Amino acid sequence: MITDKLRQTLATKLKEAILSGQIGQGGNSTSPLANTLDVPITGITVTKSVEKTTENVIQVKMEILGTDITGLVIREAGLFDHADATHSDANLLQRINFEGVGPFSASERLQIFITMEVE
Repeated sequence: MITDKLRQTLATKLKEAILSGQIGQGGNSTSPLANTLDVPITGITVTKSVEKTTENVIQVKMEILGTDITGLVIREAGLFDHADATHSDANLLQRINFEGVGPFSASERLQIFITMEVE
């Protein structure tokens, strides 16, 4: 058992570690050794916000404009510990694959919410 204080501390450290997000068209890999997305989409702007919603819960919101992903189907999202997810020093902290959403039109917007609870 860990104490409430350690849960709070870990959630705070996790919030501070998430510096960027990336989306991709892959979605097949399940390896915990992966350090990139399967099929990352580069050259787009992913707006990310991270907040502690309770003492031990972190919520990440990623938002991508349709003009950046027109005609694409998105199947994965990742969180990284570097301000630039494509940088050679960036470590993949979490990768989530899901059933494809899209294709997107230029007037749409994709929002991805990731909630993590430290237990």
